[in-house]
Amino acid sequence: MKILVCISKTPDTTAKIAFTENNTKFVSDGVQWIINPYDEWYALVRAIELKEKDPSTVLHLVTVGGADTEPIIRKALALGGDEAYRINTEPGDAYAVAAQIAALAKDQGYDLILTGKETIDFNNSATGGFLAEMLDLPYVSLATKLDLNGTSATLNREIEGGEETMEVALPLVVSCQKGMAEARIPNMRGIMAARTKPLKVVDPVALDTLTSVVQYELPPAKAGVKLVPADNPAELVRLLHEEAKMI
Repeated sequence: MKILVCISKTPDTTAKIAFTENNTKFVSDGVQWIINPYDEWYALVRAIELKEKDPSTVLHLVTVGGADTEPIIRKALALGGDEAYRINTEPGDAYAVAAQIAALAKDQGYDLILTGKETIDFNNSATGGFLAEMLDLPYVSLATKLDLNGTSATLNREIEGGEETMEVALPLVVSCQKGMAEARIPNMRGIMAARTKPLKVVDPVALDTLTSVVQYELPPAKAGVKLVPADNPAELVRLLHEEAKMI
């Protein structure tokens, strides 16, 4: 079994977000960067669990980005990856990221490619689908459970009103969400081992730019909270009728 897990670098959820150049460029100075939680907690950890069940499994990691992504990919190696690839270009949109990963993966013979369901910065949930299409592989999105059965995989995902179970032949691309695995913390042995695990820098393939940023915009500031005394329900009713807005 050969597994590839896609890793993204994202700002910590507590980071203060700002933009410059007429709101067309993200200000990265002072931002704490982390592994995208959906990639780490669900895709990567589930891959590690599968490797623990079958030690012959080869687990590779891939990220698209500059040298500043290496601490992120080293942490992923510390959790349990065997080796990693860094495609040496700034990540663009979901199509560009998927195209770079597909160019790397197409001749590697991966049985299973895992991504998080989305990144917490752009939230577009598109990379996995693009990647599956480019590699001409089946794709299951938003999976909550994954088990391997020889040459096939059994997957669960939530649907409206219930849960769907399917069996899909390998090779396969899967995006993972909550329920797939439980988050782990790297131990000291893993951290030390990660320092010497292979991290290969790969030249990017040439791509046409399909999208550009017109403008970023921060969400509106939260309005103040109005407290209504418990002995004044009439005022609460008035506020609900006159000032409350449906979202």
